[in-house]
Amino acid sequence: MTLEIKRKRGWRLWAGVLAVLFTVAATVVTHHALGEKNDENAAPPVSVEQARAWVAAGENLTRISKPVWKELLDKKAYYILWDNGTERAFSGDLLHEKREGVFVSKGCRLPVFSSDHKFKSGTGWPSFWDVFDKDNVVLKEDRSWGMRRIEVRSRCGEHLGHVFEDGPAPTGLRYCINAEALAFIPAGTNDPFGPFSSPDE
Repeated sequence: MTLEIKRKRGWRLWAGVLAVLFTVAATVVTHHALGEKNDENAAPPVSVEQARAWVAAGENLTRISKPVWKELLDKKAYYILWDNGTERAFSGDLLHEKREGVFVSKGCRLPVFSSDHKFKSGTGWPSFWDVFDKDNVVLKEDRSWGMRRIEVRSRCGEHLGHVFEDGPAPTGLRYCINAEALAFIPAGTNDPFGPFSSPDE
């Protein structure tokens, strides 16, 4: 092979490499430009005041970001609702709640359980044999911790607890719910929601 042929092949190789690099660079610039355009059209961040208004109206609940929930909720409630936490057994105030009323999710304030369905399970967490409003509760398979369980979430995504098939009649179900995931609204209450707890508590 002559030196001239080798040179031609070398130039072709470099020309190919440069063409590939140019194509990649052009693609990156185009995607970056499109990304900036999309960012301009993105919805503005939700303020704490706007989130409070949405919760009161029961609207746009899934648009509230976790940082905003962190400002609205106390640390225990945030840990359970948005970090999928679990409170210590027998530690929740609502475990022994016996008044008539409705239990709502502590963040989105969605009615999820009723005092009519509450029973003493002896497990250390508030337990219910049915839900109050099926439209406000979502069941999801949970394979964390090497177990297969059914997680209970509110319609807006809050983690509430788990449901098991060892409850009383007529459903045979036990909704095992974190007390810190709930707020209790006594029957006949005029101000059903009240203020959010301080994040410092």
